[in-house]
Amino acid sequence: MKSYDEIKNLEDILNSDLSLDAQVNVIHQILKNILDEGAIRARTVRFKLQKYVNSANICERVYALNIIASDGKGVKTIPSEEDVKDLLEDTIYFIAENLARKYVQTKIETEVEKALAERQDKFMDDLKVSIIKKQKGPESEKTNVKLERLQALDAKNINKNVMNLLRPENLDEVIGQSRAIKSLISKMASPYPQHILLYGPPGVGKTSAARLALKAAKKLAITPFDEDSKFIEVDGTTLRWDPREITNPLLGSVHDPIYQGSKKDLAEIGVPEPKTGLVTEAHGGVLFIDEIGELDDILQNKLLKVLEDKRVAFSSSYYDPDDENTPGYIKYLFDNGAPADFVLIGATTKAPSQINSALRSRCTEVYFEPLSAKDIEGIIETASTKLNVKLEDGVAEFISRYTIEGRKAVNILSDAYGYSLYTTDNSIEDNIIKLKDVEEVISIGRYSPYEIIEDIDNSKIGQVHGLGVSGFIGSTLEIEAVVFPAKKKGFGTIKFNDTAGSMAKDSVFNAASVIRRITEKEIKDYDIHVNVVGGGKIDGPSAGAAITVCIISALLEKPIRQDIAITGEISLRGNIKPVGGIFEKIYGARRKGIKLVAIPKANEKEIPLGLDDIDVIALDHIDELLKIVFEK
Repeated sequence: MKSYDEIKNLEDILNSDLSLDAQVNVIHQILKNILDEGAIRARTVRFKLQKYVNSANICERVYALNIIASDGKGVKTIPSEEDVKDLLEDTIYFIAENLARKYVQTKIETEVEKALAERQDKFMDDLKVSIIKKQKGPESEKTNVKLERLQALDAKNINKNVMNLLRPENLDEVIGQSRAIKSLISKMASPYPQHILLYGPPGVGKTSAARLALKAAKKLAITPFDEDSKFIEVDGTTLRWDPREITNPLLGSVHDPIYQGSKKDLAEIGVPEPKTGLVTEAHGGVLFIDEIGELDDILQNKLLKVLEDKRVAFSSSYYDPDDENTPGYIKYLFDNGAPADFVLIGATTKAPSQINSALRSRCTEVYFEPLSAKDIEGIIETASTKLNVKLEDGVAEFISRYTIEGRKAVNILSDAYGYSLYTTDNSIEDNIIKLKDVEEVISIGRYSPYEIIEDIDNSKIGQVHGLGVSGFIGSTLEIEAVVFPAKKKGFGTIKFNDTAGSMAKDSVFNAASVIRRITEKEIKDYDIHVNVVGGGKIDGPSAGAAITVCIISALLEKPIRQDIAITGEISLRGNIKPVGGIFEKIYGARRKGIKLVAIPKANEKEIPLGLDDIDVIALDHIDELLKIVFEK
């Protein structure tokens, strides 16, 4: 080692034949080589050794040399001539110590310089790569080609979406729902708008009405809605979430840095990243959930919590509130939650009994009405105006026979519009949709008609019209009965088609007791067969009164007027008991052209208002009903 050799040289100087004065000069020179002149000058001044350094007295010179070499830790007084030799040896020790320190310092500095050089080289390389990346970017020739292809594809717009074109632009265009719209607006046109559930059959305008209701509410100064209020729409059937809260597009979720992959800059420092959901996006506006009854039960309960708190809480085991690396917005979301103050509007085709009771208790309810044939015709005419086409006489009425949904009616018209352009040379401006075009579309689409009863003005023995309901759609059922004397008296049988349902079959047996009292005939002496044409399933016992009338007609051979439809449960004493779905059943009867509907007296308050094309009569007992059905 170089330092070891230099120390050995110092020892050799002491053991050499050089005079003491020469030894001191050599050692002084070595000290100058080890310590720079600035350090020697500073120590000389600090310890006031100026007069001793170049003194002619060897003792004073050795004294000064010792103090400088030891940085003041050496002798305190000038030595005698006898002690000079020993003091010189001590001085060499201090010089050796300085030499060793300098060697270590030099070695460390060398290593530091090497490490700094390596780091600087790496930094320069990274800087060069960064500059190259910035100049080149994340793009390559392949990615640029793909981007150009997507842009070229996006420039072609062949489908302008006719449903967007024909969608109602104002509340007046939502045909057949004036009462529902008034109710909807009244619940939103307030300083305290309410959460709302919309019930009704599909295709009657629930979504359009909700969207336009927010638009109308924005214009009112008394409401909390403004121009920034959003209408966020989502379908409950497609909302999926992970119970582990890895993802939840409705409420929001937290992306942990290890398992779920938060942003790179956050993952590198171990910070979780909250992702806000649709409830936060709808803050200050409306969150519309179509088919809300299909929403996952657990997610519905979580949504109820958000409706109460008006905020969404986030949590993560990776979140450290004291971590200075956590961005401010993440701290805010974890500490305060995300805002979620909105009006919930849920639409469903399910019955109220099938909706979460806790959700119903927090919402007001609006019922959309089934569309009549006249409503469908109005929708068709409005759509044709927007398409800028003319309709041949009878087109709107013809389409209305095949659907009770406004959306489906518009689809049929759109198909006929395209078919007409395809088969004629007319331009779009003067195109006319003809009846034969619609007939072709109906045939190709295999649509089934909602037929009007043709023999409505006649009377028939053993045939009557009952009423059923499925969801929010009412229907007219044709019930028929035949009666034959039993081959053996007292051993007659009663047959009823199983597809109509077990409760409907029970109605037949209830009717038997009533029939015996009214006709004074023992039905055990007859074979009775009751049939619901088409195998339609009857809603519970609601066809009891209709079945009773039908069997009595067959037994007494008295014809029943065919312009009447009947609903109501029959009791053993002949009382007509209340049933459900009166509103929908009456609309179903209107679709068939029925002129009179008989309902239980207890359901009288459920009769729709403003009916001008059908009469409704409320009855308590079967005797009252018989007087009506057997009229000519």
